[in-house]
Amino acid sequence: MSKDPSCGQTRGGAPPAGENVVVGANGGLANVVVYISEGLSGAVLVASKPVTFEQKGCQYIPHVVAVNPGQHMTILNSDKTMHNIHPDPKPGGGNNAFNKSQLGGAPALDITWPAEEIAIPVKCNVHPWMHAYIAVVKGPNGVSDGGGSFTLDNVPPGTYTLTAWHETYGTQTQKVTVAEGKPATVNFSFKAK
Repeated sequence: MSKDPSCGQTRGGAPPAGENVVVGANGGLANVVVYISEGLSGAVLVASKPVTFEQKGCQYIPHVVAVNPGQHMTILNSDKTMHNIHPDPKPGGGNNAFNKSQLGGAPALDITWPAEEIAIPVKCNVHPWMHAYIAVVKGPNGVSDGGGSFTLDNVPPGTYTLTAWHETYGTQTQKVTVAEGKPATVNFSFKAK
């Protein structure tokens, strides 16, 4: 960070913290994408509210974001320095790679992803410690917070397979049945490597 004084000032000279494994005080794991991988039927609505992906404090916030195919993603640079966003989707998977520079205070970028993909790695070529992931999934989804909690809203009654993805610990699945008007609870447990 010493090569960019603006970044050093945002953290008081402290180096950036690793974000690939973030565990809360109660042992909850942050940055786990949870989505319905089987059981959705009929047309799946695209979330209408854009997701915000921000370059702030010389890091991407959030570190992991989930969007629906076709959902708008607003990309901001809130720092006083130039950043770039460089997602690298799988070749031939339906999503296109790009590398766009964004000056501090520049207008927001508006991006959509056409195809499902778990998960697209993102880097900044200007600041090599900056990295994040974009998970493109159909239907209701959530990303666990610092306590390990997540919520999937607007899930109709039915039986589903939920998939939980983490950048370090991989993927797990579980079946869950959602009853009319009653919340369902699912717990995933990842073992430290």
